[in-house]
Amino acid sequence: MPENTPASGQIPPSEWPGERLGLPESGTGSVGRVGRRILALCIDWAIANLIPLLWAPYASNLHSWTTLALFAIMQVVFIPTIGGSIGHRVTGMRVIALEGGWVGLRRPLVRTLLLVIVIPALVWDSDQRGFHDKVAGTVLVRS
Repeated sequence: MPENTPASGQIPPSEWPGERLGLPESGTGSVGRVGRRILALCIDWAIANLIPLLWAPYASNLHSWTTLALFAIMQVVFIPTIGGSIGHRVTGMRVIALEGGWVGLRRPLVRTLLLVIVIPALVWDSDQRGFHDKVAGTVLVRS
């Protein structure tokens, strides 16, 4: 191990979320904060919840599974095409690949698969990136 490399657990904390990722503290390109993320999730879930009401009773298993499937489809389709889900875009955020360029199809698939099992989205690091974003190599930023 090189001399100037800190030992595991000795890495100093970030001054702000996204500092270690090279992102600004605030404004465009900064990490999307918790309030915006929760609002975006509520918007996406509401849209996914309303559409199945056209053919499935609200409390049925069909409605529940259709809602989850629509939520996942919206994530996978809209992240690579418009830069984020409808909720992300309405709340002024977008999903980007850490190494830059187009986010592609694999990242949204991995991110969404982990997101729908919920627990990875609840585990965050000091950059306010959920486990689903870390595994997918993405970050949710303000646009």
